Amino acid sequence: MLDKYAEWDTYETINAIRDALAVHHNVIMIEANEDAYEKFRKHRPDIVFNVAEGAHGISREAQIPAMLDMLQIPYTGSDPLTLSLCLDKSRTKEVLTYYGIPNSKFVVSQGENGFAGKELNFPLILKPIGEGSSKGIFNSSYVNDYETFTKTLVENVEKYNQPFIVEEYLPGREFTVAVIGNGNEARTFPIVEVNFSELPEDMIPIYSYEAKWILDTRDNPLDIFSCPAQIDAELENKINEIVLKTYSVLNCKDWSRIDVRLDVNGEPNIIEVNPLPGVLPNPDDNSCYPKAARAAGMDYSQMINEVLFSAINRYGLA
Repeated sequence: MLDKYAEWDTYETINAIRDALAVHHNVIMIEANEDAYEKFRKHRPDIVFNVAEGAHGISREAQIPAMLDMLQIPYTGSDPLTLSLCLDKSRTKEVLTYYGIPNSKFVVSQGENGFAGKELNFPLILKPIGEGSSKGIFNSSYVNDYETFTKTLVENVEKYNQPFIVEEYLPGREFTVAVIGNGNEARTFPIVEVNFSELPEDMIPIYSYEAKWILDTRDNPLDIFSCPAQIDAELENKINEIVLKTYSVLNCKDWSRIDVRLDVNGEPNIIEVNPLPGVLPNPDDNSCYPKAARAAGMDYSQMINEVLFSAINRYGLA
């Protein structure tokens, strides 16, 4: 499958995280595979900097944290429940809706039934229910009529072997917000805006797999992000408020990156929550969490160690 490995970090990123931590700490590397549990038992690290995406199943991001919880080893980032919840787009949206946090109207479909009663308004966006890193979200995921929708949905449900979220398209500007910290001390970094005007004319203004992984390359990077976003104070406050509330109700810990899009009335809606944000180390690469951290005055090493320090404080290890 074209996007099978999109979620996994490269050796360059893994080594950059190791080097950042090694400035202040002794570091050992443990691969997130079937042998990880015994290696954790053997080495008993004081704390684990977790960036493991896991493999197989809707709860794959929870695999390593669940091992660490069983062994009572502290780790950075959210717990197994939050990681599993945030990877399931429908459950995330249900929780947000319960707490009155705006997000686009949606249904979940297995493919054959389309969407019950056709109660959604076109255009629509189709997303696999349990993927990250724009996997399964292509230019063709934007559909504007029922015939195209049905054909696209059936093909993608079969391809990804999972239900799909069908949600109303939000036509406004898109932002992503990096969050760090816990509880009342959680804070946002400067907001990043996605500049869809940089995409080719035949591309729908969404951050699709094509935009993220095919059109945007190191040799020919897209100038698709601006940080800080050029927005007025009122909108900035609205975005930060909805992001921090989302971070809180989903019980995110230490760090996350949360995507926001404006609706037809210009009001911010939550579209994605990523409690394991990507952290490409090269400033020339488009990686939003490090970009926001740099705008806040941090270099890569400071950012990584700030996340670690947040977890150390949360566990009372300082």
